[in-house]
Amino acid sequence: MALDRREFLTFTGRFGLASTLFPGALYTLAAQAQSQPAGSAPTLPKITPEMIDQAAAIAGIAIPDEDKKAMLDGLNEDRHGYDEIRKLDIPNSVAPAWVFDPLPPGATVNTERAKPIYSKAPASLTAPANLEDLAFESAMTLADLVRRKRISATNLTQMYIARLRRYDPVLHFNITLTEDRALAQAQEADADIARGHYRGPLHGLPWGAKDLLAVKGYPTTWGAGGFEKQEIDDDATVVKRLDAAGAILIAKLTLGALAMGDWWFGGRTRNPWNPKQGSSGSSAGPASATSAGCVAFSIGSETLGSISSPSTRCGVTGLRPTFGFVPRTGAMALSWTQDKLGPICRAVEDCAAVLQAIYGPDGEDLSVRDAAFNWNADLDWHSLRIGYIKASFDADERPAPPAAPPANETADQKKEREHRERMEAGFRARREYDRKFDLAALDKLKAMGVNLIPIELPHLPYGAMVPGLNAEAAAAFDQLTRSGRDKLLTRQEEYDWPNTFRIARFIPAVEYIQMNRARSIAIREVSKAFAQADVIVASTNSMQLTVTNLTGHPACIVPNGLRGNDAPAPPPVDTGDDDQIGGPGTPVSLTFLAGHYQDAKLCAFARAYQEATGFQKLHPKLPA
Repeated sequence: MALDRREFLTFTGRFGLASTLFPGALYTLAAQAQSQPAGSAPTLPKITPEMIDQAAAIAGIAIPDEDKKAMLDGLNEDRHGYDEIRKLDIPNSVAPAWVFDPLPPGATVNTERAKPIYSKAPASLTAPANLEDLAFESAMTLADLVRRKRISATNLTQMYIARLRRYDPVLHFNITLTEDRALAQAQEADADIARGHYRGPLHGLPWGAKDLLAVKGYPTTWGAGGFEKQEIDDDATVVKRLDAAGAILIAKLTLGALAMGDWWFGGRTRNPWNPKQGSSGSSAGPASATSAGCVAFSIGSETLGSISSPSTRCGVTGLRPTFGFVPRTGAMALSWTQDKLGPICRAVEDCAAVLQAIYGPDGEDLSVRDAAFNWNADLDWHSLRIGYIKASFDADERPAPPAAPPANETADQKKEREHRERMEAGFRARREYDRKFDLAALDKLKAMGVNLIPIELPHLPYGAMVPGLNAEAAAAFDQLTRSGRDKLLTRQEEYDWPNTFRIARFIPAVEYIQMNRARSIAIREVSKAFAQADVIVASTNSMQLTVTNLTGHPACIVPNGLRGNDAPAPPPVDTGDDDQIGGPGTPVSLTFLAGHYQDAKLCAFARAYQEATGFQKLHPKLPA
């Protein structure tokens, strides 16, 4: 999950979760729990009319005194039922008894699968004397060399493992090397290819998994303290499918603890373009390792920006597929209605090749539809209608901070105000600088002959729908909160998961359902925009990121150049408050969107833009 912290606090603040409410019911229950002997289950007090008043304030409703007495028996009985459910000790892998569907009424999907059509590599391509000269090549280039036996899967695997070892001390992107497994797979791939059994463009290519994917025989840590030695006795569906495609898993890569940010139990994953910065997250390791030329491709996940944000920060290409395209079986659950698995690569066609291998129903994840992904590198993209979200390219019109300080301002208030104004001024300067790249992208598209159709997203309270994610995440990690093991997580700030999970327990069930009903409205209304265009261009760092994650639409994030020496300086410290802290020599990105299950058209057009600009060929200069 990647979300500006100030936005996050704004979203949660809409539920009235001000600190002044907590000295009541929450304080009483917390104090009662702390008074119990260590290791025992807390004996909770009976619910009283005063507690109803405090809970009603959090829920934002008023309950007359005469109605409270009638509620008491039912509330206490319900809470007893909660205890009975908790005794089931439900693991993270068990989904709720409903399935989220991002399709609006009347929508249909193509289920007829066709043989994928890939681009042809140059016939003159040969292996260099130094294999590391291939470290930053696209997966499709590597695939051609492996297929023609110009390089071996074993040598390629050994090269990438050596690079993982060399750069991990600086970038901190690796949790577990799967070297034994990888070398056995590589030898098998070489033997298969030698006897003419070629499985496709991923055969013999080393890849890295975000460590929320289960791999039998290795820890699956979820990046979180307290889970460092967790082992799951099966492979995730995506891992099985990549095994079947002949790809070679060489590492389980970092993610921010329980899929938030880039801080994990071993430290912070770094941006290869500027190691003083974090890589962003939560697919921190996959983006960093791919950018640094340490894997041929990787698998990440996104709930609210976790492919988009690190792909942007690290200058790589990310594909967030339509919700329900790729099965999540064997992946850590954060939000059953928003989690999506997808590839992080150096080029769009690499992403298409990976999606071709991992999509489709597995009989376990019931959210996955039998929709077709028919990749065609030769698709005539000129036939596609291309829109752009005009508002996302407009200048920032948010009001500037007040010029005059408030009356009777204290010294502490002045210090806080000046800090906030500096932060805001820095954000504005960086946003305006980066906007030049967005506008240049529109000019480039027009030069390609694209007739851009202005699109407007419907105005809905998207931010107010986001806390539904937090409610699901809190349920996914219910035992962590109730046991107190959440204290083992590395980060304990107010915007980190431990506190977010506690807050989410006070989101009323009725309001959670209302949020999902609002999402149904959003799905219907946003889908109308995709009736106007086959592909829509958007500024990556705009409201579309929240909108399309809520509605389940696919996104392809592509590199869009490097900031120059005239770029505003980044903050002295990367606190994680701003995903776009920038600075000279760091990447920017552009996002392409499409209708549900139109991922093949999306990739075809994103590839056309990438081929026309060549930004995917840029890579960080790392020490030898």
